[in-house]
Amino acid sequence: MNNAWPGYERMVEDGEFTWPRPFWEQPVWRWEAMIGTALRGAFMMSRAVAPLMISARRGLIVNISFWAAQLYEGNAVYGIAKAAADKMAADFAHELRPHSVAAVALYPGLVRTEAVLENAEHFDMSNSESPQFIGDVIGGLWRDPLLMSKSGHVLIAAALAREYGIADVDGTGPVPLCAADFAGNAGPSAGASELEDC
Repeated sequence: MNNAWPGYERMVEDGEFTWPRPFWEQPVWRWEAMIGTALRGAFMMSRAVAPLMISARRGLIVNISFWAAQLYEGNAVYGIAKAAADKMAADFAHELRPHSVAAVALYPGLVRTEAVLENAEHFDMSNSESPQFIGDVIGGLWRDPLLMSKSGHVLIAAALAREYGIADVDGTGPVPLCAADFAGNAGPSAGASELEDC
């Protein structure tokens, strides 16, 4: 699972919240973190483990991504990085299919990480997911006898949880976030129609 994703640190610089700035005013370090570090890390880890999976004729690569790959989510660098994570999973899946190895992009909802919990007053936590929930969903995906039919696709964690009968650690079933939930955003990017009716 490729989930390490820097670029959120130092959100405030010189007293200003930089995240919503237009792309030409974004700090260059954010590009380097999300593209140069996060995407490179996902590629290098996948490159390292792919031969082991190929020799076993079974495996799963999961790129954690989000709707910013397909819809404007307030930061162009973030959207570009997530779109690349989706494309990476799709192309990996294409090349790995003859070896019975799967690759997917997985969209979680709001995950209750330590950083999110520290800033919980800024978030609507009512439909949030525990980190364990995502792990359980990936476990369900791994055990799915139809895994290869899902390879190359963008999947929504909460929708998979419903399909597999997985609840979060507190017994709740998070509601899947779909494109329609982001209708107020500045419109879809190319390819967003694939998940319109999730």
